[in-house]
Parts: sequence; structure tokens; C-alpha cells
Amino acid sequence: EVQLQASGGGLVQAGGSLRLSCAASGFTFDDHAYRHYGIGWFRQAPGKEREAVSSISVDDGTAYYPDFKKGRFAISSDNAKNTVYLQMETLEPEDSAVYYCAVTTWHVYPIRIRDFDNWGQGTQVTVSS
Repeated sequence: EVQLQASGGGLVQAGGSLRLSCAASGFTFDDHAYRHYGIGWFRQAPGKEREAVSSISVDDGTAYYPDFKKGRFAISSDNAKNTVYLQMETLEPEDSAVYYCAVTTWHVYPIRIRDFDNWGQGTQVTVSS
């Protein structure tokens, strides 16, 4: 069974940084059978719809970002640890949200929320002004 566990959230001042982790189990990034899989990061603030932040192919590390996320956020993976990271820099209060990771069996662009499944519990990020 595929399971994802997000962690690394917390309270940070505006301008600060955080690195989120998404540990995957139930499949192995380096296994050829999962070469089309991707891991995505999403976020949802109170009263707002869930939105895509970034995604990455587990096979070759191809990363996608919605246009408005370029520059401050960087996604990466450590295949030895079966873990995907989201490095967030220069955080703003508007970045406050619950951040989730999820998996898709066919990693393509653009990032579509409906393509992703096995949502983890999420990790809270709060940016104070």
C-alpha cells in the first residue's frame, strides 16, 4: 500500500525558510516499475481551494512548477531515502497553509490535482508577518 508522510512544517517569520519532507512507502523510487510516478506538493489555506506547488518524477527528477511558484520554492528527491523535499525560501504570510504531498502514477505537466492520490496528512506551515 502506498503511503506518504509529510513533515517539516512549523512557524517561521516572513522572509524565513523551511524544508518540508515527504517520505514515501509502498513503492521504491528506483524501481523501474514505478518510473512514471511522480510526487507532488500541494497546499490549502483556510477558505481557499487546494493548489499545486510543485511535482517531481521519481525516476529522473524532472520537476514542474506552476508559474507563480518559480524562484522561491524548489523540489528535490533523495531516492536512497525514498523521500521528496520542498525547500521554501523568502516565505510570505500568504504561504501559510497545510502542505500535502501525494503521488501520481503518470507524471505530466501541467500539474492536475485530480491526477494525484494517496494524500498524506499534511503539515502546517505558518508564516508570521
